[in-house]
Amino acid sequence: MSVKRALISVSDKTDVVEFAKSLQDMGVEIVSTGGTCRVLNAEGVSCREVSDLTGAPEILGGRVKTLHPRIHGAILAQPKKESHVATLEKEGIESIDMVVVNLYPFEKVAAAAGSTLDEALEQIDIGGVTLLRAAAKNFENIVVVSEPAQYSWITEFLSGDGEVPLDARRKLAVQAFAATRNYDRAIHKYLAGAADPHVDFPDFLNLEYEKTADTRYGENPHQKAAVYHTRARDREPSVVTSEQLSGKELSYNNYMDLDAALAIVREFPEPAAAVIKHATPCGVASAPTIAKAYERALACDPISAFGSIIALNRSVDMEVGTLIHETRFVEAVIAPDYYRNALELMRAKKNRRLIRAYFPDITDIHLKPERQMRSLLGGGLLVQDVDIEDVRADELRTVTEREPTDEEMKSLLFAWRVVKHVRSNAIVLAKDTETVGIGAGQMSRVDASVLAVWKGGDRVRGCVMGSDAFFPMRDAVDAAAEAGITAIIQPGGSKGDEDVIKAANEKNIAMVFTGLRHFRH
Repeated sequence: MSVKRALISVSDKTDVVEFAKSLQDMGVEIVSTGGTCRVLNAEGVSCREVSDLTGAPEILGGRVKTLHPRIHGAILAQPKKESHVATLEKEGIESIDMVVVNLYPFEKVAAAAGSTLDEALEQIDIGGVTLLRAAAKNFENIVVVSEPAQYSWITEFLSGDGEVPLDARRKLAVQAFAATRNYDRAIHKYLAGAADPHVDFPDFLNLEYEKTADTRYGENPHQKAAVYHTRARDREPSVVTSEQLSGKELSYNNYMDLDAALAIVREFPEPAAAVIKHATPCGVASAPTIAKAYERALACDPISAFGSIIALNRSVDMEVGTLIHETRFVEAVIAPDYYRNALELMRAKKNRRLIRAYFPDITDIHLKPERQMRSLLGGGLLVQDVDIEDVRADELRTVTEREPTDEEMKSLLFAWRVVKHVRSNAIVLAKDTETVGIGAGQMSRVDASVLAVWKGGDRVRGCVMGSDAFFPMRDAVDAAAEAGITAIIQPGGSKGDEDVIKAANEKNIAMVFTGLRHFRH
């Protein structure tokens, strides 16, 4: 189909003058509303006012401009239907072949500090949404343009053979319906919040995701999978919106592991590294340099690290790049950036995935979203607050006769940051700022303690222990004492606290309570 007449009515004037000039140069007549028409006329683009087509002026301060049968009759008419053509001729309705509309900035105004309900309501576009929906419904006969990013694409088609093909018109219609859907969702979310601002979780949850890529397969080769990003994808460091610099395409499991690894290293303002297998840390460490942090993280459990995912919260320099390059079978690395020489070295292993998740401050934990979807259920999902709570040394309660030493306290706080990223039941053994043994995902807390001690081996003596939840009985404390643990950090709050504290005192173990639990399912 060719375009002979275009209706342009835009709130966002970005590139609209250049687009209108291109249309005009191709012989397209421009019809426009007041504000848009004035901008185009000022830049030398000839345009007719909508009121010339309708024979009716804008009313109610511009609230009603395009809501008229002569406009919507022109947009919704089907040229193949004789009755439609006859009606247009009888009513003297001039055809419209293209509708170019973007909507009032409702979200921007509603989110502005100090914005009032009346101001937000005035930004609810009525005519624009109606134009987009009408044109998108009749995409077989109308070109609908809903955002400035589409202008150059449309111009290329028209400057070629002078037509916009049907598959392109269908795609534009889909994008227009997405624009109106998102717009209505934003209004619904705002008004629901304005009606009851004290509700943490709304009655309706509006989610909007866009596909980033298909993965090679799901958790297993017989499963298909894809990855999607949120509309707010630029607000925080994320594996979903990161840039892949080298290696095979990411798998479903790679995404899961990379996300878990990135979450851990974001906990630490100092250089930190995490080595991940099956969404669980094999080792975590912080150190004065990123190379030392990686070296110490890997040392925690180098056998389990075979085929691991590595996350760093500092750029990959040549020193740490060499260490990683020489590590046997690393699936993927995610970091804020890579020095050029380190990147060239690490790219030598063609299958290793190198991921850049750049952000101005990747360690700012408060950049995380307020809510997270933890579990997809049959027929629904669970939504909860993000676990960003942390504790300081002065917030801990020492419950044993012996206070932790300064060195022990440093290790306890490190273990507490790590343990919340380990599947429950979770036990982390640490010394200084590196993990020595990790017990994850056990049905019994004492089993998790035994596993962590076994993993740590001879290095366990003199370590501290972090537990994601309370000890119901003294058995795990007795096991810790036998292994040489000197201090324990745990939430407290068990009916068995008295016996647990008694056991710690008998073994000269310092114990602190956080009053905070870190289950991770």
